[in-house]
Parts: sequence; C-alpha cells; structure tokens
Amino acid sequence: MTKSHLFYQTNSSRPVLAEARGIYMWDVHGKRYIDGSSGSMVSNIGHSNPRVLDAMRRQMEKSTFGYRLHFETEPGEKLASKVAGLTPEGLEKVFFVSGGSEAVESAIKIARQYSVAVGQSSRWKVISRAPSYHGSTLGALALTSYTPLTRPFEPMMQAMPKIPAPRAYLDGLDPDDPATGAHYAAMLEAKIIEEGPETVLAFIHEPVGGASTGALVPPAGYMQAVRDICDRHGVLLIHDEVMSGGGRTGLFLGADHWGVAPDIIAISKGFGAGYAPLGAMIAHDRIVDPVLKAGGFMHGHTYAGNPLACAAGLAVLEEIEAGGMMQNAAATGAILKSRLGDLMQRYGIIGDVRGKGLLLAFELVADRQSMRPLPRELNAHAELVDLAYEEGLIIYSRRTRDGLEGDHFLVCPPMITTPDQVEEIMTMLTAALDRFVHRIQPALERSA
Repeated sequence: MTKSHLFYQTNSSRPVLAEARGIYMWDVHGKRYIDGSSGSMVSNIGHSNPRVLDAMRRQMEKSTFGYRLHFETEPGEKLASKVAGLTPEGLEKVFFVSGGSEAVESAIKIARQYSVAVGQSSRWKVISRAPSYHGSTLGALALTSYTPLTRPFEPMMQAMPKIPAPRAYLDGLDPDDPATGAHYAAMLEAKIIEEGPETVLAFIHEPVGGASTGALVPPAGYMQAVRDICDRHGVLLIHDEVMSGGGRTGLFLGADHWGVAPDIIAISKGFGAGYAPLGAMIAHDRIVDPVLKAGGFMHGHTYAGNPLACAAGLAVLEEIEAGGMMQNAAATGAILKSRLGDLMQRYGIIGDVRGKGLLLAFELVADRQSMRPLPRELNAHAELVDLAYEEGLIIYSRRTRDGLEGDHFLVCPPMITTPDQVEEIMTMLTAALDRFVHRIQPALERSA
C-alpha cells in the first residue's frame, strides 16, 4: 500500500476495508471481522442492507442535493413525519443535521434562542454531567467532561457547570433503590440553585450512557426526578440520544424505558445507521414556535435535510420496523448481557456489566470490592481492543474515569444480531480476555 495522506486521531493503522455485509466486515486480505460495536455504535441495522441501498439509488436518480432554503424535499418531509410519530407527544419539530455534534449544537442553540424569545435572556448556562461526551465542536465540547478531549481547548470554550454522573456501581450504592436516583438528581437541583436558577438554560444528559460512561443505566427514580427538577426551575431538559436513540436499547429512544419526555432531543449515529451522514434535533412545538415568530432559528448547516441522506434515514427506520429490530435488540441484548455477566465468574477483573438492549458494556477493575481501576500504564482500554481485533472481533473502549484511568468496553453489535452470532462474539471475546489476563498477570500481582 502506498503512503497514506489521511490522518485522524493517531498514527496507528488498520487494514483496508474491502466489504461489509450484515454484522461482518472483510479486509482486503480476506480476513473476516464481526462488527461487535457497530462501528462507533452507528451501524444499527447492519451493513449493506439491500432495501436501504435501493432507496438510496432511487433517490440518486432524482436528486442528490437540494438546498433547504431553495426547496423542500419529499424525503425530508417524509422522514420528519416519521420521526414525529416515534417521539413523545409535542416533540414534532425536526431539524436535520449531519451528525451528533451538530445535533447537540443545534439543541443548545435553539434552547438559547427560545429563552431570548420569551424574555428570559439571563438564562445561558447548560448543566451537564461528569464524565460525559456530547460532541467535538466547541459548543458541544464545553458540555463534555472527558479531560483528554477538553483540556487542550479550554481557553477557547465557555466553561459550563457539571454534576456527577449517577455511577452508583462506583459509589457503592444500590441502583435499584429509588433513594439512589433521588441522591444523584438532588445534585442537579443543588447546582441549579448554586448557579442561580435565572441563569440556567438547560440540563443535558444521555438517558443511557454512551462512550464516556459505558452504557450507564440511570438508577431507579432518576429520570423522573430530573424531569421534575427541571420543571420546577424552568430549566429545559435536553436528551442526548445520539447513541441511545434509533432503537438500539430495545425502544426507539433510550428515555422511552422510563416514559420521560424531554423538551429537546439530539439524535444521530444509528438514526442513519451509517448509510449517510444524518442526525436530527427534535424540539417541542412550544420551543420552536416562539423562535420562528421572533425572526427564525439563526443556525444551519449546508447539508441539513440532504435528500439522499433523508431517503437513507427513512429506509433505515422502515427496515427497523419491518424487521422487528427493536424487539430483536431487546431479546438478543438480554442474551448477550447474560453471557457477559457469566464472564464475571471467569475473570475477577470484570467489575461491572451494564446496559440495555444492544447498548452494553463491561468494565475492568483491579479489585472488585473497592472498584480500584487497573494500573493506567497497562493501557487496558487499548490492549484488549487490539487483542479482540486480532481474534476478528471489533469492540469499542474508553477510559472510565474522566478519560484518565479505568477501562470499559462497549459490546454493541447491530440490531440484526442472532443468538448464534452472540456465541461467535463470546468465543472471540473470551479468547481475547484469556490472552489479556495472561499478559497482565505479573503486573496485577505487583500492584496487589
């Protein structure tokens, strides 16, 4: 292969992709991989779905671009209508974007314009959680709490207030006890009061955690308590469903598991399932109407509502419904979560298994009682991913504790995964874990 002129995060390289079908991918050397993380939790319906590809071909024959200020498009209107039918009542205004960072930026900007339009211009602070990840653009990054990603850009950003994420498993609290949910939700109310309610615009969080918290499921009572606190103080509630939306957790939105409706939703990743860059900001009528009456939403992206992307997104949602993929995500996800739980009996370094549907993760620790992380110099988050890759399994990892230490791994195969394919995944993952434990055993004995 000739010298590459591409660069992304690091100097590391991977084989060249040849083709991808279903949950499988092949490199140019013929080696097969299981896409055990759906890329970055994107390829929800699997690769190369023929009906989605057909829908895209049909649209390409009509038009591939129509600027939103010049034309409305049939795919855009149909997709927006479909989305409005899948979201909570009142959340019926859809603004299309190309990805998750754009969706979050759009959410906080519509929130701010709404506050100005209704005479509450003193509200501008958006509270988020630590750790968290909401995107790589500067506005979304200001909401993020993941030190390696945020520290270089801190002088360029407006700092936003943070509260602890409800990681009951690390704090030694019972996630099934409503008192635990109340405990973490109370931190939001305390922060609102500390900052001054008249200055707080919104609270943003992921209903089911993404990369930074590793499929974190909120403790009992948390979701409704947060909704109540926001209502009490006139604070808008934004759900970042970029990763948890699109059916991966077994329902279209992660928050649907608790029946809690936000004021604004950001969605992407599995929403377009990797067939085209696509995301959306979905807002309640009562948010959008005052903004439009006050002169319009002062925001936009060139590819917003691209007809080809919308045609792909509409076909993806139709495939999810026709194929019963949300139901399969729930059923197969329960099997996979149980099998991951079984690994805790085999490996003492697995300290937690969590998630919903096919948004699942496990976390490695040096000591399960104290939840002390593995020594950071082991770079477990990278080492185990590489070992699994050698076995032919792709998984996704992050540092658990603000990006500085701790190691969790997302196992999130496409929503078409079968029980037999779960066993394929587990065979490869177990082989990788066996090799990993053998490799780090001397270091663990020294640090004990």
